[in-house]
Amino acid sequence: MSLTYFKRYRMELRLDRVPLDHVSVPEGFALLPWSPALVNHHAAVKFASFAQEIDTHVFPCLGEKEGCKQLMREIANRSNFVSEATWLAVRLNEFSDDLQASGTVQGLQTSAREGAIQNLGVHPLCRNMGVGKSLLLHALRGFRGAGCMFANLEVTAQNTAAIRLYERYGFQKVETLFKVAEVQYS
Repeated sequence: MSLTYFKRYRMELRLDRVPLDHVSVPEGFALLPWSPALVNHHAAVKFASFAQEIDTHVFPCLGEKEGCKQLMREIANRSNFVSEATWLAVRLNEFSDDLQASGTVQGLQTSAREGAIQNLGVHPLCRNMGVGKSLLLHALRGFRGAGCMFANLEVTAQNTAAIRLYERYGFQKVETLFKVAEVQYS
């Protein structure tokens, strides 16, 4: 094992600069609002979204099914949890009533004026279909509805696809952070 420093960006956005009145959902998908009954679906898609990604080195719980369940429970039980900014994307299937979770996002309110995006993840088989965009915009609308004026998030610098998405909607890098983690190289 060796200690490795991971570069991360803290990004921020003024919510009044993003049109959020008509936020769409990609064809073949639906977004479900937060419900405690969906916690295991959020955790399962969180695991599928992050298990093979660099973020599992930064946050090891994302690389474990049980770790993702525990993280979801912890986020949902926080006093600053924003249910209106927490969404589960599911793939529609006319042949089955089983939920096919395809993406997740959670929100926390970090001050009276600011919300923080937590763990926006999209299942690898559902990427580049607009699911991430839809989750992001629904979370931002939820923060605005909760009275926030700003939204922020942190993203690992190597996650260029996510950074492009966030910048497309007006997020700007406001701080560079370094997170140290133990990494086992094989």
